[in-house]
Amino acid sequence: MISITENNECCGCGACNNICPSGCIDMVPDDEGFLYPDVDFEKCIDCGLCEKVCLYKQFGDDDKKKPDCYAMKAMDNELRENSSSGGVFSLISYDILQSGGFVYGVSMDENNKSCSFLKVGKCEALNPLRGSKYLQANAGEVYKMVKSDLDNGNKVLFSGVPCQIIALKLFLGKEYDNLYCVEVICHGVPSPLLWKKYIEYIERKNKTSVSAVNFRNKNGGWKNFSLKIDGVGFTQSKNISNDPYLVMFLRNYSLRPSCYNCKAKIGDSSADLTIADFWGIEKILPDMDDNRGVSLVMINTEKGRCVFENIKALTLFAQVPYDFAVSNNTAYLRSCSMPKERQEFFKDLNSMDFEMFSKKYSRVSAYKKIKRWLSTVKKQLGL
Repeated sequence: MISITENNECCGCGACNNICPSGCIDMVPDDEGFLYPDVDFEKCIDCGLCEKVCLYKQFGDDDKKKPDCYAMKAMDNELRENSSSGGVFSLISYDILQSGGFVYGVSMDENNKSCSFLKVGKCEALNPLRGSKYLQANAGEVYKMVKSDLDNGNKVLFSGVPCQIIALKLFLGKEYDNLYCVEVICHGVPSPLLWKKYIEYIERKNKTSVSAVNFRNKNGGWKNFSLKIDGVGFTQSKNISNDPYLVMFLRNYSLRPSCYNCKAKIGDSSADLTIADFWGIEKILPDMDDNRGVSLVMINTEKGRCVFENIKALTLFAQVPYDFAVSNNTAYLRSCSMPKERQEFFKDLNSMDFEMFSKKYSRVSAYKKIKRWLSTVKKQLGL
């Protein structure tokens, strides 16, 4: 049976919950809002399947290969505008859907206070899966659903962060020719509890419910994206420098314990394709950079190569050196550091008024304010 003695030994992928034949494992949130397996020992038949699909019990150290890397952006500017980076995920999804397959990805739930996996079978239904969701998705029974589709001969595209791709592969236990996996380079997954409290705070302040969320709004440009939150009679749009949720996420306060020592970053990718924002594109391919988004695409398998070949005519693309690509996407190789204030952060999250809490952990120092002001002045002067 699965036994988690330390929180940093579980990524919350939910594979154990999906594989359990006796249904004795539930995924239950802890006081930080992260899901962990809770075992009903009376129902457990001690089959050991939960341990066989556990990333932290099966995945060992290995050296990463150096996949072919490309800068890529969709020529359809409207599609790219509605995507986090260059629109590549949508093009890959269209390729699968137009051949009669299904796409699994993460969608915000109806109340916008959580997110989970959603299955899509038509191109016009893809929109909820577009764009980043900066909180951990509830896997539910998604691995069972994917297996059912694969066993029925359907082509499936599964999109998720690296640990979810590994979890699916371990759950399936064998390779499927009709399965295509796309992983998104992951900084780390923030606490669903923090997000829920943030949305509830905004709803109280505006006295109405939140109707839509866009974590990667590009009105201020791709490189200075904003978190846009809409409700009846109000719109809040704050960028990566002044939205408290984004600030706390990027300062690494709100991440799952396992994200500070991520096992999914060790060894070769389990996905056919790896995609991310191509940060630093202006340094190597300035003509591709219009500040509306460029994707980094890494080809890990021959299946990934086939998908790339299928969509490349719809894009502008160029091959780039592996070392440059990963130097600007360090999360591909390395976990982020745990802040020394993290324990205090979650203690305060559960005890402080949210407005005071957010001010404490997202305030900007005087030094940084001056640095930003100088940067703005330099841009205005054309320096």
